[in-house]
Amino acid sequence: MRKKLPIGISDFKKVIEGDYYYFDKTELISKIMEEAGEVKLFTRPRRFGKTLNMSMIKYFFDVKNKDENRKLFENLKISKSKYFDLQGKNPVIFISFKNYNKSNWEGGMEYIRSLIASLYDEFYELCEKLNPKNKRFFEKIWMEEPDTTNTNIENSLLELTKFLYQEYGKKVVLLIDEYDQPIINSYVHGYYEEAIEFFKSFYGSVLKDNNYLEMGIMTGILRVAKENIFSGLNNLQVYTILDNRFTEYFGIMEDEVDNAVKDFNLEYELKDVQKWYNGYLFGNLKVYNPWSINSFLDHKKLKPYWVNTSGNDLIKVYLIRLKNEIFDDFSKLLNKGAISKRINDNMTFSNLESNYEENIWNLFFHSGYLTLAEEVKNEEVYLKIPNEEILKMFSTMFIDVYFENHNTFFNMTYALKNGEIEIFKKELRKILLENVGVFDVSGNYKEQFYHGLMLGMVLSLKNEYEITSNNFSGKGRYDLMLKPKNLEKRKEGIILEFKVINAKDGINQNEVQEKLQEECAIALKQITEKEYISALKNAGVENILKIGVAFLGKEMEVKFER
Repeated sequence: MRKKLPIGISDFKKVIEGDYYYFDKTELISKIMEEAGEVKLFTRPRRFGKTLNMSMIKYFFDVKNKDENRKLFENLKISKSKYFDLQGKNPVIFISFKNYNKSNWEGGMEYIRSLIASLYDEFYELCEKLNPKNKRFFEKIWMEEPDTTNTNIENSLLELTKFLYQEYGKKVVLLIDEYDQPIINSYVHGYYEEAIEFFKSFYGSVLKDNNYLEMGIMTGILRVAKENIFSGLNNLQVYTILDNRFTEYFGIMEDEVDNAVKDFNLEYELKDVQKWYNGYLFGNLKVYNPWSINSFLDHKKLKPYWVNTSGNDLIKVYLIRLKNEIFDDFSKLLNKGAISKRINDNMTFSNLESNYEENIWNLFFHSGYLTLAEEVKNEEVYLKIPNEEILKMFSTMFIDVYFENHNTFFNMTYALKNGEIEIFKKELRKILLENVGVFDVSGNYKEQFYHGLMLGMVLSLKNEYEITSNNFSGKGRYDLMLKPKNLEKRKEGIILEFKVINAKDGINQNEVQEKLQEECAIALKQITEKEYISALKNAGVENILKIGVAFLGKEMEVKFER
């Protein structure tokens, strides 16, 4: 009987005691002990195993229930390490902000107060052992009393480390999971300044010069403004997805995926699994997303899993804000190309504000929507969409960001796949006329612009077609090809060739349609003479639709042959 998969389960004890399928990451503990730095921050995209790792660290070090917890690790890699003797030696504070999602600061503070109260509740037995002054402070936080000030909350973690040290005579291991989620959320909802002021004190008080702290470990997506939150924190070590250290402990390695598909009798899907979910390059290692892999192993179906979970809000905010400026790069990524960008390992929100257009790619990269096309050799790197799962998300976002009338868009793609060319032409013309935000008024567009536009639109048909762009076939490179995935249905394969007339050519308005017709004919002739259809023929596609499309600003014409 195959093991269950821990989808959505981030409690290490539940995973082990429930005999769930587990990718053993316990050697992370040994690595942490070997690395210098009292406070460590690991930044990784969401759902890359951060919370489960933090839970694992909690159960390892926690002095409470240490004998029971020791059993959790007996058959895992850490049990063979010299650091296994450290198990159960320290009091542990574990707090996670992963579920923080508030539209205003009042709601945010209410959530934080409740979260800290629940944390204090885990240590309620300390209360009666404290002196009157400390007991009063403990009760205020624990009972969420009305006169509890923000300053009390800011110092609550620091005070709790003191109380635990007094009780156990051991310094505290502090674990803060998804430390930046409230800050990202506050930025999206417009109360960033209030949040950053609070968290600067909240984190700073407990992490900086704290004599009761053994070590602090934080996880998050971004390295948020060191000059704000981590000001004066000289004992901080940061490990991002550009760092070679700790890479194998967040996410799933290639050999682990190979073993997993065998364990679940899915070896025959391995190549497609690699295509759909591989492609991340963290440091110098290829990494898979655990959420996607576990979901695939459970459902046995190749489809987007990670991108359908929450957490895209910040990405969408910037896409909408910069849709015109980033169109060329966006379309190049959709075409499975790579874009050259300067990556800042210390990206902050203040960086974003100062140069949206350049720094949006830092945000995409650190959030897991883009990855390195090759190992980093300098600050200028090539970024690409990592896999089919993310490509599908980008194609959906392309539609949401660039097209106001979804009905027109879907009418156009429906007509295209059914070979209804007059309807296709009518709906495409509507799209060009209605979506004025995509175009600049000069009317001077390169072929790359229309190429990206058309590619972004037809990617919605990826479930039915293998869509390729600017690839070799016959005697040259075609612009766009749609090859049916199911040949038994005898669907038409489609070849599209684009021609662009520049407004600078000085064409009289009365001659526009005639010129567009001529360019369409040239496009069709090129498809035939260059034998672009050979790739479809060789793949066994019997019915082929050839389409020539000519553009001039927002004017267009279409011709076709079968």
